[in-house]
Amino acid sequence: MSVGKHVTKRLPEPMKRTALSTASALGQITRELRTLPTFLIVGTQRGGTTSLFKALVQHPHVMGPTLRKGVHYFDTQYGRGADWYRGNFPLRRPVRPRGSRRTAAPQVGESSPYYMFHPLAAERIARDLPDVKVIVALRDPVERAYSAHVHERARGFESEPFEAALDLEQERLAGEERRLCADPGSSSHSHQHHAYLARGHYVDQLQRLEKHLGRERVHIVESEAFFTDPESVFREVEEFIGVPHHPGIRFEQHNARPRIGMDPALRARLTEHFAPYDERLAQWWGRTPAWRR
Repeated sequence: MSVGKHVTKRLPEPMKRTALSTASALGQITRELRTLPTFLIVGTQRGGTTSLFKALVQHPHVMGPTLRKGVHYFDTQYGRGADWYRGNFPLRRPVRPRGSRRTAAPQVGESSPYYMFHPLAAERIARDLPDVKVIVALRDPVERAYSAHVHERARGFESEPFEAALDLEQERLAGEERRLCADPGSSSHSHQHHAYLARGHYVDQLQRLEKHLGRERVHIVESEAFFTDPESVFREVEEFIGVPHHPGIRFEQHNARPRIGMDPALRARLTEHFAPYDERLAQWWGRTPAWRR
C-alpha cells in the first residue's frame, strides 16, 4: 500500500484531498532527493496489473510511488516534465532486509497499464529511463475486452452496451493514434477508454516495446497463470526485477467487477477476431498463450 493511501484511508473525503495535495506538494519540493523507477508494469489494462503490483510492494526490497500505484507520466502526464515525475517516488534510501544488518538498494516501480497501448510511451520510457525493466501482464483478449467494457461503464466513461461499443470502436479510434503522435501534448478519451479490440492486439504493442527497450528488458506474465499459481509466477517476477525471493506474500485479486455471462455468438466472433493476432503473438513469443492452449 502506498504511503498516501495508508495515511488517508479512513479520512473523510475533504481531509483526504487536502492530505494528498500536501503530500504531492512535499514530493515536488523534495524531488531532487527522490529516486526514479527501476521497473514499470505497463499493461495490459484489466490484465491483473493491480493485483500484481499490490503483491510486489509487500516485498521488503520493493517500493512504489508515494501516493498512487500509477503515475501515468509516459502517457497522459508527459508534459509535466521529468522533475515532476521524480517527485512522485520515495526518497532515495537503502532497504534493510528483515533480520539483517546489511542494506541494499530497493527496486522501485509503478503500474500504469495505458503505457503499453499509448503509441509514444515506449519511446519516452526508453529515452527517460534507459535501464528500466518492464512487466507486461497478458490476459485472454476476449475476457479482457469484456472486462474493460464493464470497467469503463462503471467509471462513467462508456454509455454503450458491449456489442454496440465494439461496432463503434473503429469509428471512435479512427485517426486518434496518428493525432497523438503528431501532437505529443494531446490526449484521446476514446483511445484510452474505448479500445476494447485494439488493446487486445498484444503482439503489435510488444513489438513496439521490443523496438525501443529490447526483448531482454520485457517480462511477460500470463494473468491466468498468476491467478492459478501465483507463487511460481511471482518468483519469476522477483528474479526479473532483481530481488531475492520473499515468502509470505499475500496474493489477492483486486478491482474485479461483477458481470453477466457473454453471449456465445459474440464470444465466438471475438475469438475469431483475435485469432490472427494470437497466432502472431505465439510466433513472436515462442509459445502459445494460455487462452489458446
